Amino acid sequence: MNEIRKIAPVAIWDNFQKLCDTPRPSNKEEAVLKLLEKMADDKGLAHFRDSGGNLVVSVPATAGFEDRKMVILQSHVDMVTQANSGSTHNFDTDPIRMVMDGEWITADNTTLGADNGIGAAAMMGFMTEDGLEHGPLELLFTVDEERGLTGAMNLEPGRLKGEILLNLDTEDEYELCVGCAGGGDLVASYDYTEEAVGAGQVARDIALTGLKGGHSGIDIILGLGNANKLMARFLRTAIRDFDARIVKINAGTARNAIPRESFATIVLPEGKVSDFDTALNAFASDIKDEIGAIEPKFAIAATNADVPAKAMSAKDSEAFNNACVGAPNGVQAMSTSVEGVVETSINLAIVKLGEGKAKVTLSARSSINSARDAMREVATAVFENIGASVAWGDAYPGWKPDANSEVVSLMKAVHKDMFGKEPEIRVIHAGLECGVLGSKYPHWDMVSFGPTIKRAHSPDECVHVPSVARFWDYLLAALKAIPAKG
Repeated sequence: MNEIRKIAPVAIWDNFQKLCDTPRPSNKEEAVLKLLEKMADDKGLAHFRDSGGNLVVSVPATAGFEDRKMVILQSHVDMVTQANSGSTHNFDTDPIRMVMDGEWITADNTTLGADNGIGAAAMMGFMTEDGLEHGPLELLFTVDEERGLTGAMNLEPGRLKGEILLNLDTEDEYELCVGCAGGGDLVASYDYTEEAVGAGQVARDIALTGLKGGHSGIDIILGLGNANKLMARFLRTAIRDFDARIVKINAGTARNAIPRESFATIVLPEGKVSDFDTALNAFASDIKDEIGAIEPKFAIAATNADVPAKAMSAKDSEAFNNACVGAPNGVQAMSTSVEGVVETSINLAIVKLGEGKAKVTLSARSSINSARDAMREVATAVFENIGASVAWGDAYPGWKPDANSEVVSLMKAVHKDMFGKEPEIRVIHAGLECGVLGSKYPHWDMVSFGPTIKRAHSPDECVHVPSVARFWDYLLAALKAIPAKG
């Protein structure tokens, strides 16, 4: 692992190692912010935190570039914390252990945090490396992006002075992102009746594992399995055909990650266990036939468990699980203006149930605000129909492409000079901070780009090492090409 920090460009990989050594879950970024502040102090760079908790570091222009327009480089410092079942990793205290796999770097059974750690590490390079040529820079390190872009939502207007924003949070090289979807969450809370578990009942733990998971925006078009939907589908059979009652469910960990695993405990009559097991095996076979090509590691199994004193009532088990079966999930509409781009989607992200209380989190996305909220209304109606209370989280706006963007034109020209081809121009189905930041600073001319990162928000996350070097060279070339102030 120590050798990874020596990979070229060292300006990125040495700093990324520092980030991997520093725990940075969403809403727990204090350690990494203090690291960045110390780095700034060591170089004599001015910095401040705004009321939203975001850190801004000012980097003066190098000689000969003092007249250039001021550029804001922006990345978020938090990361999605996902680990494979059986992992003992503590994201609050343990460093991320990087693993080299050919041209790719991944982590040991956890998310890597290349999203958005590579972008943040590149920004740190302008704090640590001498001799880089650029105009005046503001480095904007935002917080709590992965839980709902709250750092960006609370960014103080009027404090930054730059004119151009380069967001470093896109995950395919040779592409420029010029627009994104907005989004909004909802949480359904359901208080249910527990009843005693009588004689002749047995308990079974059901483990649904092996799904890939992934980013609930970018990867939603892939048709990946959603652990919550699949578990609800099987539990419907168990409840209807074998008189099962739910004891607990624990599935999903992040609103913006497609859930990979679901763990449930049920009780059912002892005399129906054999038929239950037969149905479980048949269900496993059906799902493998349906999605085995894209989810080859899918598995579901049941084991004996201790019989609890209480379980969810039969009536509430049926009602709650039917709501999960009926809740919308996945792609809902494709864009009619940008071919191949998802317009509207929703992710059944988290289900937690036990001891009389259940909570379900869904996350909707759309490039059209009314369509985003229409999906939230559908999900709300499903859960209100069983008597659940539903609360909507704050929505965040999308980012509308600017056909007259000067920075996009500049980035296209630099790209063609460096790589012999123009970049692909994309609008993505994900909640980049640019939409929120642009609402705070409407005059900013914005573009987003980055190296190639795969399987973000899952323990299979990996970053392509050669693309990081090209990304760094492209960033340096773009900064040298920034025009003088008008």
